[in-house]
Amino acid sequence: MPLILDSPPSTSTPSIPESSAEEALRRTEHHSADVVVVGAGILGSAIAITLARQSRSVILLEKSLKEPDRIVGELLQPGGLEALEKLGLRECLEEIDAIVVKGYDVIYYGQEVEIPYPKNAVEDGRRPEGRSFHHGRFIRRLREVAMKEPNITVVETTVTNTVTSDWTGQVLGVESTTHGEKDYYFGALTIIADGYASKFRKEYISHQPVSKSKFWGLELIDADLPKPGHGHVVLGDGAPVLLYQIGTRETRALIDVPEGLASASTANGGIKGHLRNNVLPSLPKSVQSSFEIALDEGKLRSMPNSFLPPTSNKVPGMVLLGDAMNMRHPLTGGGMTVALNDVVLLRELLNPEVVPDLGNTKLVIKQMKTFHWRRKNLTSVINILAQALYSLFAANDPQLRALQLGCFRYFQLGGSCVDGPVGLLAGIIRRPFVLFYHFFSVALLSIWLTFSEAPLWKLPMTLLESVLIFYKACVVLFPFIGSELRS
Repeated sequence: MPLILDSPPSTSTPSIPESSAEEALRRTEHHSADVVVVGAGILGSAIAITLARQSRSVILLEKSLKEPDRIVGELLQPGGLEALEKLGLRECLEEIDAIVVKGYDVIYYGQEVEIPYPKNAVEDGRRPEGRSFHHGRFIRRLREVAMKEPNITVVETTVTNTVTSDWTGQVLGVESTTHGEKDYYFGALTIIADGYASKFRKEYISHQPVSKSKFWGLELIDADLPKPGHGHVVLGDGAPVLLYQIGTRETRALIDVPEGLASASTANGGIKGHLRNNVLPSLPKSVQSSFEIALDEGKLRSMPNSFLPPTSNKVPGMVLLGDAMNMRHPLTGGGMTVALNDVVLLRELLNPEVVPDLGNTKLVIKQMKTFHWRRKNLTSVINILAQALYSLFAANDPQLRALQLGCFRYFQLGGSCVDGPVGLLAGIIRRPFVLFYHFFSVALLSIWLTFSEAPLWKLPMTLLESVLIFYKACVVLFPFIGSELRS
Protein backbone atom coordinates (compact mmCIF):
# COMPACT_ATOMS: atom_id res chain seq x y z
CA MET A 1 0.00 0.00 0.00
CA PRO A 2 1.17 3.58 -0.58
CA LEU A 3 2.80 5.47 2.26
CA ILE A 4 0.11 7.93 3.32
CA LEU A 5 1.32 10.80 5.46
CA ASP A 6 -1.83 12.11 7.03
CA SER A 7 -3.33 12.07 10.47
CA PRO A 8 -7.09 11.87 9.99
CA PRO A 9 -8.71 14.09 12.62
CA SER A 10 -10.61 12.25 15.31
CA THR A 11 -14.32 12.98 15.28
CA SER A 12 -14.13 13.31 19.04
CA THR A 13 -11.85 16.34 18.78
CA PRO A 14 -14.17 19.36 19.17
CA SER A 15 -11.75 21.84 17.55
CA ILE A 16 -11.96 20.12 14.14
CA PRO A 17 -15.23 20.34 12.18
CA GLU A 18 -16.90 17.07 11.34
CA SER A 19 -16.70 17.93 7.62
CA SER A 20 -12.88 18.10 7.86
CA ALA A 21 -12.78 14.65 9.44
CA GLU A 22 -15.06 13.33 6.70
CA GLU A 23 -12.86 14.84 3.99
CA ALA A 24 -9.74 13.33 5.57
CA LEU A 25 -11.44 9.94 5.64
CA ARG A 26 -12.50 10.38 2.02
CA ARG A 27 -8.87 11.08 1.04
CA THR A 28 -7.26 8.26 3.03
CA GLU A 29 -9.88 5.54 2.58
CA HIS A 30 -11.48 6.34 -0.76
CA HIS A 31 -8.58 8.23 -2.39
CA SER A 32 -10.91 10.99 -3.48
CA ALA A 33 -10.55 14.76 -3.09
CA ASP A 34 -11.36 18.09 -4.69
CA VAL A 35 -7.84 18.24 -6.13
CA VAL A 36 -5.17 15.65 -6.91
CA VAL A 37 -1.69 17.18 -7.29
CA VAL A 38 1.02 15.09 -8.96
CA GLY A 39 4.50 16.14 -7.87
CA ALA A 40 5.54 17.63 -4.52
CA GLY A 41 8.20 19.96 -5.87
CA ILE A 42 8.18 23.76 -5.68
CA LEU A 43 4.96 24.36 -7.58
CA GLY A 44 3.18 21.16 -6.56
CA SER A 45 3.71 21.70 -2.84
CA ALA A 46 2.88 25.42 -3.04
CA ILE A 47 -0.34 24.94 -5.02
CA ALA A 48 -1.45 22.10 -2.72
CA ILE A 49 -0.95 24.28 0.37
CA THR A 50 -2.62 27.27 -1.27
CA LEU A 51 -5.73 25.36 -2.37
CA ALA A 52 -5.96 23.59 0.99
CA ARG A 53 -5.98 26.96 2.74
CA GLN A 54 -8.97 27.85 0.58
CA SER A 55 -10.77 24.87 2.16
CA ARG A 56 -10.22 22.56 -0.81
CA SER A 57 -9.55 18.90 -0.04
CA VAL A 58 -6.18 17.97 -1.59
CA ILE A 59 -4.24 14.76 -2.23
CA LEU A 60 -0.56 15.44 -2.95
CA LEU A 61 1.27 12.57 -4.68
CA GLU A 62 5.07 12.26 -4.85
CA LYS A 63 7.17 9.30 -6.01
CA SER A 64 9.88 9.91 -3.38
CA LEU A 65 9.61 11.98 -0.22
CA LYS A 66 13.34 11.82 0.39
CA GLU A 67 15.06 15.20 0.32
CA PRO A 68 15.91 15.80 -3.35
CA ASP A 69 19.45 16.60 -4.45
CA ARG A 70 19.48 18.80 -7.55
CA ILE A 71 21.93 21.33 -8.96
CA VAL A 72 19.39 23.93 -10.15
CA GLY A 73 16.43 25.61 -8.50
CA GLU A 74 18.72 27.12 -5.89
CA LEU A 75 18.35 30.88 -6.43
CA LEU A 76 15.09 32.64 -5.63
CA GLN A 77 14.85 36.09 -7.20
CA PRO A 78 13.23 38.99 -5.29
CA GLY A 79 10.04 38.58 -7.36
CA GLY A 80 9.86 34.95 -6.23
CA LEU A 81 10.53 35.87 -2.60
CA GLU A 82 7.68 38.37 -2.76
CA ALA A 83 5.36 35.66 -4.12
CA LEU A 84 6.46 33.26 -1.36
CA GLU A 85 5.52 35.89 1.22
CA LYS A 86 2.13 36.48 -0.43
CA LEU A 87 1.45 32.76 -0.13
CA GLY A 88 2.33 32.79 3.57
CA LEU A 89 5.29 30.45 3.02
CA ARG A 90 8.21 32.66 4.06
CA GLU A 91 8.84 30.23 6.93
CA CYS A 92 10.12 27.70 4.39
CA LEU A 93 13.32 29.74 4.09
CA GLU A 94 14.05 29.33 7.78
CA GLU A 95 16.48 26.73 9.13
CA ILE A 96 17.93 25.86 5.71
CA ASP A 97 21.02 28.12 5.86
CA ALA A 98 19.64 30.35 3.09
CA ILE A 99 21.96 33.10 1.82
CA VAL A 100 20.86 36.68 1.15
CA VAL A 101 21.39 37.63 -2.51
CA LYS A 102 21.86 41.33 -3.28
CA GLY A 103 22.39 41.20 -7.03
CA TYR A 104 24.95 40.03 -9.58
CA ASP A 105 28.61 40.40 -10.43
CA VAL A 106 29.36 39.99 -14.13
CA ILE A 107 32.99 39.16 -15.00
CA TYR A 108 33.91 39.64 -18.66
CA TYR A 109 37.44 38.49 -19.51
CA GLY A 110 38.56 39.52 -16.02
CA GLN A 111 36.70 42.87 -15.95
CA GLU A 112 33.98 43.14 -13.32
CA VAL A 113 30.76 45.11 -13.07
CA GLU A 114 28.46 44.89 -10.06
CA ILE A 115 24.74 44.77 -10.82
CA PRO A 116 22.78 45.30 -7.60
CA TYR A 117 19.03 44.86 -7.45
CA PRO A 118 17.46 48.29 -8.09
CA LYS A 119 16.79 50.83 -5.34
CA ASN A 120 13.24 51.87 -4.44
CA ALA A 121 11.82 48.63 -5.85
CA VAL A 122 10.05 47.86 -2.56
CA GLU A 123 7.71 50.03 -0.54
CA ASP A 124 10.16 51.05 2.20
CA GLY A 125 12.80 52.17 -0.31
CA ARG A 126 15.27 49.38 0.42
CA ARG A 127 16.96 47.36 -2.26
CA PRO A 128 15.10 44.06 -2.69
CA GLU A 129 16.81 40.81 -1.86
CA GLY A 130 16.74 37.26 -3.15
CA ARG A 131 17.74 34.03 -1.46
CA SER A 132 19.95 31.12 -2.49
CA PHE A 133 19.96 27.72 -0.81
CA HIS A 134 20.21 23.98 -1.20
CA HIS A 135 17.24 23.05 -3.39
CA GLY A 136 16.44 19.90 -1.43
CA ARG A 137 16.26 21.72 1.90
CA PHE A 138 13.72 24.19 0.53
CA ILE A 139 11.62 21.36 -0.91
CA ARG A 140 11.76 19.57 2.45
CA ARG A 141 10.44 22.65 4.25
CA LEU A 142 7.60 23.07 1.74
CA ARG A 143 6.61 19.43 2.19
CA GLU A 144 6.71 19.76 5.96
CA VAL A 145 4.25 22.65 5.75
CA ALA A 146 2.04 20.63 3.39
CA MET A 147 1.98 17.67 5.78
CA LYS A 148 0.77 19.92 8.59
CA GLU A 149 -2.20 21.20 6.59
CA PRO A 150 -5.41 19.44 7.76
CA ASN A 151 -6.87 19.56 4.25
CA ILE A 152 -3.91 17.77 2.60
CA THR A 153 -3.02 14.10 2.48
CA VAL A 154 0.51 13.44 1.19
CA VAL A 155 1.08 10.05 -0.44
CA GLU A 156 4.38 8.51 -1.57
CA THR A 157 3.51 6.67 -4.76
CA THR A 158 4.54 6.64 -8.42
CA VAL A 159 1.90 8.02 -10.76
CA THR A 160 1.86 6.11 -14.04
CA ASN A 161 -1.20 7.28 -15.98
CA THR A 162 -4.13 9.62 -15.94
CA VAL A 163 -7.63 8.15 -15.68
CA THR A 164 -9.86 9.57 -18.40
CA SER A 165 -13.55 9.24 -19.14
CA ASP A 166 -14.09 7.45 -22.45
CA TRP A 167 -17.35 9.33 -22.86
CA THR A 168 -16.35 12.95 -22.16
CA GLY A 169 -12.55 12.92 -22.37
CA GLN A 170 -12.40 14.45 -18.89
CA VAL A 171 -9.46 13.52 -16.68
CA LEU A 172 -10.94 11.97 -13.53
CA GLY A 173 -7.74 11.28 -11.60
CA VAL A 174 -4.59 9.19 -11.85
CA GLU A 175 -3.36 5.61 -11.66
CA SER A 176 -0.30 4.87 -9.57
CA THR A 177 1.85 2.01 -8.30
CA THR A 178 3.67 1.51 -5.02
CA HIS A 179 5.78 -1.58 -4.42
CA GLY A 180 4.16 -3.16 -7.44
CA GLU A 181 0.58 -2.54 -6.26
CA LYS A 182 -1.79 -0.61 -8.49
CA ASP A 183 -3.89 2.19 -7.01
CA TYR A 184 -6.11 5.08 -8.09
CA TYR A 185 -6.68 8.66 -6.87
CA PHE A 186 -9.61 10.77 -8.01
CA GLY A 187 -10.29 14.48 -7.95
CA ALA A 188 -12.54 17.08 -9.53
CA LEU A 189 -9.31 18.65 -10.79
CA THR A 190 -5.96 16.93 -11.42
CA ILE A 191 -2.88 19.16 -11.40
CA ILE A 192 0.20 17.70 -13.05
CA ALA A 193 3.42 19.31 -11.78
CA ASP A 194 5.93 16.49 -12.26
CA GLY A 195 8.83 18.65 -13.36
CA TYR A 196 11.25 18.97 -16.27
CA ALA A 197 11.18 15.23 -17.06
CA SER A 198 7.38 15.05 -17.06
CA LYS A 199 5.99 11.72 -18.22
CA PHE A 200 2.66 13.32 -19.14
CA ARG A 201 3.87 16.22 -21.29
CA LYS A 202 3.92 14.31 -24.59
CA GLU A 203 0.34 13.22 -24.09
CA TYR A 204 -1.06 16.70 -23.59
CA ILE A 205 1.33 19.17 -25.27
CA SER A 206 2.11 19.16 -28.98
CA HIS A 207 5.60 20.71 -28.75
CA GLN A 208 8.40 19.37 -26.59
CA PRO A 209 11.44 20.87 -24.83
CA VAL A 210 14.50 21.85 -26.84
CA SER A 211 17.85 21.38 -25.11
CA LYS A 212 21.12 22.52 -26.67
CA SER A 213 23.38 22.38 -23.64
CA LYS A 214 23.78 21.03 -20.12
CA PHE A 215 24.74 22.61 -16.85
CA TRP A 216 27.46 20.61 -15.12
CA GLY A 217 27.49 21.32 -11.40
CA LEU A 218 30.12 21.26 -8.68
CA GLU A 219 29.78 22.14 -5.01
CA LEU A 220 32.74 24.24 -3.84
CA ILE A 221 33.64 24.42 -0.16
CA ASP A 222 34.83 27.72 1.37
CA ALA A 223 35.19 29.39 -2.02
CA ASP A 224 36.41 32.99 -1.89
CA LEU A 225 33.92 34.73 -4.18
CA PRO A 226 34.78 38.20 -5.51
CA LYS A 227 31.50 39.61 -4.19
CA PRO A 228 29.85 37.48 -1.48
CA GLY A 229 26.07 37.72 -1.47
CA HIS A 230 25.96 38.05 -5.26
CA GLY A 231 25.43 35.68 -8.12
CA HIS A 232 28.51 35.64 -10.36
CA VAL A 233 28.39 35.27 -14.14
CA VAL A 234 31.80 34.54 -15.69
CA LEU A 235 32.09 35.28 -19.40
CA GLY A 236 35.03 34.43 -21.64
CA ASP A 237 35.84 32.39 -24.72
CA GLY A 238 33.40 29.62 -23.81
CA ALA A 239 29.84 29.36 -22.52
CA PRO A 240 28.94 31.10 -19.24
CA VAL A 241 29.82 29.89 -15.76
CA LEU A 242 27.62 30.69 -12.74
CA LEU A 243 28.88 30.90 -9.16
CA TYR A 244 26.64 31.54 -6.15
CA GLN A 245 26.51 30.54 -2.51
CA ILE A 246 23.97 27.93 -1.44
CA GLY A 247 25.07 27.81 2.19
CA THR A 248 27.47 29.41 4.64
CA ARG A 249 30.34 27.27 3.35
CA GLU A 250 28.97 25.87 0.08
CA THR A 251 29.09 27.55 -3.34
CA ARG A 252 27.50 26.17 -6.46
CA ALA A 253 29.42 26.27 -9.72
CA LEU A 254 27.34 25.68 -12.85
CA ILE A 255 29.22 25.35 -16.12
CA ASP A 256 27.27 25.48 -19.36
CA VAL A 257 28.51 22.89 -21.87
CA PRO A 258 26.90 23.03 -25.34
CA GLU A 259 26.20 19.81 -27.21
CA GLY A 260 29.07 18.51 -29.31
CA LEU A 261 31.68 20.76 -27.70
CA ALA A 262 35.06 19.63 -29.05
CA SER A 263 36.98 20.47 -25.87
CA ALA A 264 34.67 18.15 -23.90
CA SER A 265 35.14 15.20 -26.25
CA THR A 266 36.56 11.91 -25.05
CA ALA A 267 39.78 12.57 -26.95
CA ASN A 268 40.28 15.76 -24.91
CA GLY A 269 39.57 14.17 -21.53
CA GLY A 270 35.79 14.42 -21.53
CA ILE A 271 33.89 16.87 -19.39
CA LYS A 272 36.56 16.82 -16.67
CA GLY A 273 39.22 17.67 -19.22
CA HIS A 274 37.14 20.60 -20.46
CA LEU A 275 36.57 21.92 -16.95
CA ARG A 276 40.23 21.60 -15.99
CA ASN A 277 41.81 22.87 -19.21
CA ASN A 278 39.30 25.47 -20.41
CA VAL A 279 37.04 26.56 -17.55
CA LEU A 280 39.39 26.58 -14.57
CA PRO A 281 41.87 29.13 -16.03
CA SER A 282 39.00 31.52 -16.87
CA LEU A 283 37.67 31.69 -13.29
CA PRO A 284 38.62 34.38 -10.77
CA LYS A 285 41.93 33.49 -9.11
CA SER A 286 40.29 33.43 -5.67
CA VAL A 287 37.93 30.63 -6.75
CA GLN A 288 40.31 28.41 -8.68
CA SER A 289 41.70 26.38 -5.77
CA SER A 290 38.28 25.40 -4.37
CA PHE A 291 37.06 24.64 -7.92
CA GLU A 292 40.03 22.37 -8.55
CA ILE A 293 39.53 20.53 -5.25
CA ALA A 294 35.85 19.93 -6.07
CA LEU A 295 36.82 18.75 -9.55
CA ASP A 296 39.39 16.32 -8.12
CA GLU A 297 36.74 14.88 -5.81
CA GLY A 298 34.73 14.07 -8.90
CA LYS A 299 31.23 14.89 -7.66
CA LEU A 300 30.02 16.14 -11.03
CA ARG A 301 26.34 16.16 -11.92
CA SER A 302 24.45 17.51 -14.90
CA MET A 303 21.04 18.85 -15.85
CA PRO A 304 19.74 19.65 -19.35
CA ASN A 305 19.13 23.32 -20.09
CA SER A 306 15.73 23.22 -21.77
CA PHE A 307 13.40 25.69 -23.43
CA LEU A 308 9.68 24.98 -23.55
CA PRO A 309 7.29 27.83 -24.37
CA PRO A 310 4.02 27.90 -22.42
CA THR A 311 0.84 26.24 -23.62
CA SER A 312 -2.74 27.03 -22.64
CA ASN A 313 -4.41 24.24 -20.65
CA LYS A 314 -7.47 22.97 -22.53
CA VAL A 315 -7.91 19.44 -21.19
CA PRO A 316 -11.10 19.07 -19.10
CA GLY A 317 -10.34 18.01 -15.55
CA MET A 318 -6.57 18.49 -15.77
CA VAL A 319 -4.03 21.30 -15.56
CA LEU A 320 -0.34 20.99 -16.50
CA LEU A 321 1.89 23.42 -14.58
CA GLY A 322 5.48 24.23 -13.66
CA ASP A 323 8.39 22.83 -15.66
CA ALA A 324 6.05 20.23 -17.11
CA MET A 325 4.39 23.09 -19.03
CA ASN A 326 6.98 25.89 -19.37
CA MET A 327 10.78 26.01 -19.08
CA ARG A 328 13.53 28.48 -19.87
CA HIS A 329 17.33 28.38 -19.61
CA PRO A 330 18.27 28.44 -15.90
CA LEU A 331 20.98 31.06 -16.52
CA THR A 332 18.84 33.82 -14.97
CA GLY A 333 17.47 31.75 -12.08
CA GLY A 334 13.85 32.53 -12.96
CA GLY A 335 12.19 29.11 -12.63
CA MET A 336 11.07 29.32 -9.00
CA THR A 337 9.97 32.93 -9.45
CA VAL A 338 7.70 31.87 -12.31
CA ALA A 339 6.33 28.88 -10.39
CA LEU A 340 5.48 30.78 -7.20
CA ASN A 341 3.93 33.69 -9.08
CA ASP A 342 1.83 31.20 -11.05
CA VAL A 343 0.50 29.89 -7.73
CA VAL A 344 -0.32 33.43 -6.58
CA LEU A 345 -2.32 33.99 -9.78
CA LEU A 346 -4.07 30.62 -9.55
CA ARG A 347 -5.05 31.37 -5.95
CA GLU A 348 -7.09 34.25 -7.34
CA LEU A 349 -8.47 32.58 -10.48
CA LEU A 350 -9.50 29.30 -8.78
CA ASN A 351 -10.74 30.91 -5.58
CA PRO A 352 -13.90 29.14 -4.32
CA GLU A 353 -15.81 32.41 -4.68
CA VAL A 354 -14.96 32.41 -8.40
CA VAL A 355 -14.98 28.65 -9.04
CA PRO A 356 -17.17 27.04 -6.36
CA ASP A 357 -16.95 23.62 -8.03
CA LEU A 358 -13.66 22.53 -9.61
CA GLY A 359 -15.65 19.85 -11.39
CA ASN A 360 -17.11 22.62 -13.58
CA THR A 361 -14.64 21.91 -16.37
CA LYS A 362 -15.87 24.67 -18.71
CA LEU A 363 -15.36 27.31 -16.05
CA VAL A 364 -11.94 25.92 -15.07
CA ILE A 365 -10.79 25.89 -18.71
CA LYS A 366 -12.00 29.49 -19.06
CA GLN A 367 -10.01 30.49 -15.98
CA MET A 368 -6.93 28.68 -17.28
CA LYS A 369 -7.14 30.62 -20.53
CA THR A 370 -7.17 33.80 -18.45
CA PHE A 371 -4.22 32.41 -16.50
CA HIS A 372 -2.27 31.77 -19.71
CA TRP A 373 -2.46 35.40 -20.82
CA ARG A 374 -2.33 37.18 -17.45
CA ARG A 375 0.88 35.41 -16.38
CA LYS A 376 2.72 36.78 -19.42
CA ASN A 377 3.53 40.19 -17.93
CA LEU A 378 6.01 38.37 -15.73
CA THR A 379 6.70 35.01 -17.34
CA SER A 380 7.20 36.26 -20.90
CA VAL A 381 9.82 38.68 -19.57
CA ILE A 382 11.66 35.94 -17.66
CA ASN A 383 11.34 33.38 -20.47
CA ILE A 384 12.54 35.70 -23.24
CA LEU A 385 15.27 37.30 -21.11
CA ALA A 386 16.70 33.92 -20.13
CA GLN A 387 16.89 32.68 -23.72
CA ALA A 388 18.15 35.97 -25.16
CA LEU A 389 20.85 36.43 -22.50
CA TYR A 390 22.03 32.88 -22.96
CA SER A 391 22.38 33.50 -26.71
CA LEU A 392 24.59 36.50 -25.96
CA PHE A 393 26.55 34.99 -23.06
CA ALA A 394 27.28 31.78 -25.00
CA ALA A 395 28.23 33.77 -28.11
CA ASN A 396 29.56 31.52 -30.86
CA ASP A 397 29.79 33.87 -33.86
CA PRO A 398 31.17 37.39 -34.49
CA GLN A 399 27.81 39.14 -34.28
CA LEU A 400 26.85 37.48 -31.00
CA ARG A 401 30.27 38.30 -29.58
CA ALA A 402 29.74 41.93 -30.55
CA LEU A 403 26.37 41.87 -28.77
CA GLN A 404 27.99 40.22 -25.75
CA LEU A 405 30.55 43.02 -25.52
CA GLY A 406 27.80 45.59 -26.01
CA CYS A 407 25.81 44.03 -23.18
CA PHE A 408 28.79 44.25 -20.80
CA ARG A 409 29.55 47.86 -21.78
CA TYR A 410 25.87 48.67 -21.31
CA PHE A 411 26.04 47.37 -17.74
CA GLN A 412 29.14 49.48 -17.16
CA LEU A 413 27.13 52.62 -17.91
CA GLY A 414 25.24 52.04 -14.65
CA GLY A 415 22.02 53.83 -13.69
CA SER A 416 18.98 52.74 -15.69
CA CYS A 417 21.23 50.59 -17.89
CA VAL A 418 21.65 48.34 -14.84
CA ASP A 419 18.41 48.92 -12.93
CA GLY A 420 16.23 48.08 -15.92
CA PRO A 421 17.80 44.75 -16.94
CA VAL A 422 18.32 43.49 -13.38
CA GLY A 423 14.80 44.59 -12.45
CA LEU A 424 13.51 42.41 -15.30
CA LEU A 425 15.72 39.50 -14.27
CA ALA A 426 14.65 39.83 -10.63
CA GLY A 427 10.96 39.54 -11.49
CA ILE A 428 10.34 43.10 -10.23
CA ILE A 429 9.74 44.88 -13.55
CA ARG A 430 6.90 43.10 -15.30
CA ARG A 431 6.61 44.99 -18.57
CA PRO A 432 7.73 43.19 -21.74
CA PHE A 433 8.29 46.49 -23.56
CA VAL A 434 11.04 47.38 -21.07
CA LEU A 435 12.86 44.19 -22.10
CA PHE A 436 12.45 45.10 -25.78
CA TYR A 437 13.81 48.60 -25.11
CA HIS A 438 16.92 47.47 -23.23
CA PHE A 439 17.72 44.62 -25.62
CA PHE A 440 17.77 46.88 -28.66
CA SER A 441 19.62 49.57 -26.72
CA VAL A 442 22.33 46.95 -26.26
CA ALA A 443 22.18 46.20 -29.98
CA LEU A 444 22.61 49.88 -30.90
CA LEU A 445 25.48 50.27 -28.42
CA SER A 446 27.12 47.20 -29.95
CA ILE A 447 26.87 48.80 -33.39
CA TRP A 448 28.34 52.06 -32.07
CA LEU A 449 31.24 50.18 -30.50
CA THR A 450 31.86 48.42 -33.82
CA PHE A 451 32.04 51.77 -35.62
CA SER A 452 34.17 53.44 -32.96
CA GLU A 453 36.81 50.71 -32.98
CA ALA A 454 37.09 50.30 -36.75
CA PRO A 455 39.47 52.36 -38.92
CA LEU A 456 37.95 54.63 -41.56
CA TRP A 457 39.18 52.53 -44.45
CA LYS A 458 37.04 49.63 -43.20
CA LEU A 459 33.85 51.70 -43.34
CA PRO A 460 32.07 49.54 -45.99
CA MET A 461 32.81 46.35 -44.03
CA THR A 462 31.82 48.07 -40.78
CA LEU A 463 28.47 49.10 -42.26
CA LEU A 464 27.85 45.51 -43.34
CA GLU A 465 28.89 44.20 -39.91
CA SER A 466 26.50 46.69 -38.25
CA VAL A 467 23.60 45.46 -40.34
CA LEU A 468 24.50 41.87 -39.46
CA ILE A 469 24.66 42.72 -35.74
CA PHE A 470 21.20 44.30 -35.82
CA TYR A 471 19.87 41.38 -37.86
CA LYS A 472 21.34 38.93 -35.35
CA ALA A 473 19.65 40.81 -32.48
CA CYS A 474 16.32 40.40 -34.28
CA VAL A 475 16.99 36.72 -34.96
CA VAL A 476 17.75 36.18 -31.28
CA LEU A 477 14.77 38.02 -29.82
CA PHE A 478 11.79 37.74 -32.17
CA PRO A 479 11.42 33.92 -32.25
CA PHE A 480 11.10 33.92 -28.45
CA ILE A 481 8.56 36.73 -28.60
CA GLY A 482 6.63 34.69 -31.17
CA SER A 483 6.67 31.63 -28.92
CA GLU A 484 5.04 33.68 -26.16
CA LEU A 485 2.24 34.86 -28.45
CA ARG A 486 1.05 31.32 -29.20
CA SER A 487 -1.92 30.07 -27.21
